[in-house]
Amino acid sequence: MVKNSVILAISQKEGSVEFQVFNFTNKIRRLTSHLELHRKDYLSQRGLRKILGKRQRLLAYLSKKNKVRYKELIGRLDIRELKTH
Repeated sequence: MVKNSVILAISQKEGSVEFQVFNFTNKIRRLTSHLELHRKDYLSQRGLRKILGKRQRLLAYLSKKNKVRYKELIGRLDIRELKTH
């Protein structure tokens, strides 16, 4: 999981792209653990896909605007980089 220092650093920038990605990542991790127990919960699966799409769009925006902040955020949250087309 994410360390407390990372939480404090990101949560101070409430409303920023980093904060939104951080919140989506927490929701994704929560939903993923829920779906491991409840495999046939199709509404939660749909919600997970929607949140994944939102996070992907925010990360794409951040990678275009500021590569340094993007790389730092990816490293802090321990998530994979976007696939480039």
